Amino acid sequence: MRDAQDTKTPVGVVGAGSWGTALANLLAEKGFPVDHWVYEDDVRQQMTDNRENTRFLPGVRLSDNLCPSGDLEAVVTGKKMVLVVTPSHVTRQIMGACGPAIDAQTLVVSASKGIENKTHLTISGVLGEAISHLDPGRLAVLTGPSFAKEVARHVPTVVTVASHQTDTAVAVQRMFATPFFRVYTISDMIGAELGGSVKNVIAIAAGMIDGLGLGFNTRAALITRGLAEIRRLGLVMGACSRTFSGLAGAGDLILTCTGELSRNHTIGKEIGQGKKLGDLLAGMHMVAEGVKTAKSVYNLSRKLGVEMPISHAVYRILYEDLDPKAALHQLMTRDLKQELDEDRENEEAGFRK
Repeated sequence: MRDAQDTKTPVGVVGAGSWGTALANLLAEKGFPVDHWVYEDDVRQQMTDNRENTRFLPGVRLSDNLCPSGDLEAVVTGKKMVLVVTPSHVTRQIMGACGPAIDAQTLVVSASKGIENKTHLTISGVLGEAISHLDPGRLAVLTGPSFAKEVARHVPTVVTVASHQTDTAVAVQRMFATPFFRVYTISDMIGAELGGSVKNVIAIAAGMIDGLGLGFNTRAALITRGLAEIRRLGLVMGACSRTFSGLAGAGDLILTCTGELSRNHTIGKEIGQGKKLGDLLAGMHMVAEGVKTAKSVYNLSRKLGVEMPISHAVYRILYEDLDPKAALHQLMTRDLKQELDEDRENEEAGFRK
């Protein structure tokens, strides 16, 4: 097997939204031959003829090393790495269709962020089932504070790759690293994925705060307590506490809750201004992952007995038509309590009272 850093190594990318296109182009600009599966016929033709994805990533010229394709099986066949950047709710269907063509030793990297509604699996769990013959040690997750538009413009960006296998994380790290795209590694896949998924739910809440015309105090409190919720869920699911202080946790949460390029923040802001979710979704070309993830987080946290009041409020606003102002009042007038989950802190540290 050739070194994964060899720029002659062919790469397959599945998904051509803004993030999928930005990452595919990053690899192509590094010199990797990239076969890129594009679902929409018109987008694929446009990318081929005009070297630009004007629907999802306008203004960015695509490298000549990037080859748009409509043949999903061909894109993943014979590749040393397959990058999956599909909406979370269709990942199982898409990767299940092409999974048999992926070699068991292929590096499979998820750059999708979400939690499947029915199974409550993160994307790596979905991929493990959809590509059942894949060596689990060859799975990795790419996550962190990174807007596609800025990565495509070579704005300095720092992310992390998580994998249970150190060699896998390092191989992926080296493939993606550039002078403007710095990549760290961690071993906590579940923590990295929960941080990247649940932050979209909190970002919807942050957008609602802005839509309601509230201030920086409220936003800072929302981000801080939102991070506490993500961490609380993560610890119950076996994640490492430190992950949530890093790029996959606080870093990604801060970006998505404050950046105007965030689709989740945008949809929350418009709901805060009085618009209806159905109308907003009907007018969107790209997926706001937090909308579907809110349902998963609500059901998963109730199943596990994890207290997540902000996430539950977002769910009720999106799916039960709770007024955002009423939700805020309910959050602010909950029973008073201590800030830190000290019992969980002690339990994680190995102490027992």
